[in-house]
Amino acid sequence: MTFEEMKAQLMELILQQQLITATISQPRMKSNEVKRIKLKPLLLKDVYHIQIEYQFERILKHENILLEDFPARLEAIFNDYRQAHIDFMDEKVHVQLSKKNKVLWKSDKSSAPKQVNLGHNRKKNYLLAEDKPYPFLIRLGVQTEEGKVKKQKYDKFKQINRFIEFIDDALTYLPKDRQVRILDFGSGKSYLTFALYHYLKVEKGLDIRVTGLDLKKEVIEECSRIAQDLGYEQLEFLVGDINDYNDESAVDMVVTLHACDVATDMALARAVKWGASVILSVPCCQHELNRQLNTPALDIMLQHGLVRERFAALATDAIRAEILSLVGYEAQLLEFIDMENTPKNILIRAYRTGKKPSVEQRANYDAFLKLLNATPFLANELQEYL
Repeated sequence: MTFEEMKAQLMELILQQQLITATISQPRMKSNEVKRIKLKPLLLKDVYHIQIEYQFERILKHENILLEDFPARLEAIFNDYRQAHIDFMDEKVHVQLSKKNKVLWKSDKSSAPKQVNLGHNRKKNYLLAEDKPYPFLIRLGVQTEEGKVKKQKYDKFKQINRFIEFIDDALTYLPKDRQVRILDFGSGKSYLTFALYHYLKVEKGLDIRVTGLDLKKEVIEECSRIAQDLGYEQLEFLVGDINDYNDESAVDMVVTLHACDVATDMALARAVKWGASVILSVPCCQHELNRQLNTPALDIMLQHGLVRERFAALATDAIRAEILSLVGYEAQLLEFIDMENTPKNILIRAYRTGKKPSVEQRANYDAFLKLLNATPFLANELQEYL
């Protein structure tokens, strides 16, 4: 298949309104500020559009294009990017382009045909279907034996799917030619650890080895039993502390969910020192910066305890993301789950790129710390990298 034939075949399916979703990645130029592009169809005032989501290093932008105007846009996209994962109603397509536009095309038509509702308020198309039984979700009490999501566990089901979306986005950063090593610090009851294992091992067929680490012995023992019952041979759970775990020299993905205060920073620092390609972190309580704040210029705001606490938490996460950017990661702060479910809904997502920070970026970071009159724990942990 030639480059032109590939574009024509994709465009034909899109013009037939077969598109469900697409993720386009691997910019041809390192200078390209848009790291990934996502496509999905929607109706605006009963008119079919393609929504384009541009994922910059720190922000997302959206643009809605009429279907008849989309061919030119698709042409431009494939001139700038080399990889695409596309779900159509009755076919999944993976496209990989070489530097000279040699086409590697893989198609999977084994899945059942899908339908897509085009409204803004359409039912969510989850990566884990609502009406399909999954052994790990049944074993964890999220689904019934028939595969129905239990009403009291629906928020957990949504959280699991949201997490898997982040895992899916990270696939291009994981090695394909060897076993993928993954650590989950503070794994707790491990809903998301089991989801991660299922998605990467069962759904995607990757060779992975996953370790969940937590301080609660009873929880670890229960999770180990569940993993054994499910036949998850490359998933283990260990009792241990983030700061004392020294069994690895290199790790591909580090996950840390709701680790309290500086425990998050310890996990982030470990991930950087291991050279992890992917970091996914949802911080919990944050007190360290709050204790340090000494900023007279912000006293009108910080004199109120509630506001001071929230400011310190937001500033902490912003600093964490900035430090990761300074040490060679593409870092973003993203919404993990709806604010109505929990205020602790910020996820730090970081991909290792090795990109050096600009002089201006470093100066802005230094100026912000000077304003706060603070020295963050993570900065001390990664002092040799900054």
